Amino acid sequence: MDSNAFFEKFIPLRFRRSVPVVNHVRLDGAIGIGTPLRPALTLKSVNDTLQRAFRRKGLAAVAISINSPGGSPVQSALIHARIRELSDEKKVPVMVFCEDVAASGGYWLACAGDEIYADESSVVGSIGVISAGFGFVDAIGKLGIERRVHTAGENKSMLDPFKPERAEDIEHLLSLQADVHHAFRALVKSRRGDRLKADDGDIFSGAFWSGRQALGKGLVDGLGHMHQVLKSRFGDKLVVRTVSPAQGWGFKRLGFGAQVADIAGNTMDALETRALWSRFGL
Repeated sequence: MDSNAFFEKFIPLRFRRSVPVVNHVRLDGAIGIGTPLRPALTLKSVNDTLQRAFRRKGLAAVAISINSPGGSPVQSALIHARIRELSDEKKVPVMVFCEDVAASGGYWLACAGDEIYADESSVVGSIGVISAGFGFVDAIGKLGIERRVHTAGENKSMLDPFKPERAEDIEHLLSLQADVHHAFRALVKSRRGDRLKADDGDIFSGAFWSGRQALGKGLVDGLGHMHQVLKSRFGDKLVVRTVSPAQGWGFKRLGFGAQVADIAGNTMDALETRALWSRFGL
């Protein structure tokens, strides 16, 4: 027996050169929107984890599992760009696995993969832009509340929910949404290319589909779960190593002196996160 082969038997699998290793990262939650119990999914929160995932030499691939209903288009773009930057720099392919939802910004993240897989019941797509809110034009008057707003700049209070909507404000918002939608479409086309099998009006309508339907439209490359697909690709000796975010040295306490605005902000973030998930029946 070769001496190297003999000593290799005593080396843990993940350190053996002959054994393929895939590092795995989870991207879970609403993008750019956090709650008191779940930090926001942002480039800042995932950058260190991504760097550690790509750091090991000789990786067969980096696997990224995504479970996100979307959120901030800017953070989606930043995280996507960082994944592609590391993949190109380290010459390591990226395989993405959609879980319950990879929709809107979640699908933006999924497009960072060289290959995208989904469960047949995953929710995939929603390539569009949405802005939603409430109008309280008459509510404060009925409560006897006087609204006081002072601005320098005639459009500074644009889309104020306590004022009637103005046509010019809506037109401006729609133009912003059109710009973001254009960037989203361009990103999907650049990453999926000839794999897209449906016309633009269908794919970029903002609709979402099951994983099986998404496969038919070319939004994903196959159906299957992460370990199943990876073992089929790299063999039974494959080692999958999950790279988790670094843990801090304690819990962040919310003292009695916390500002009411902070509590209200956390509540609104939680409601917005809940609304994003509920759009996809979750």
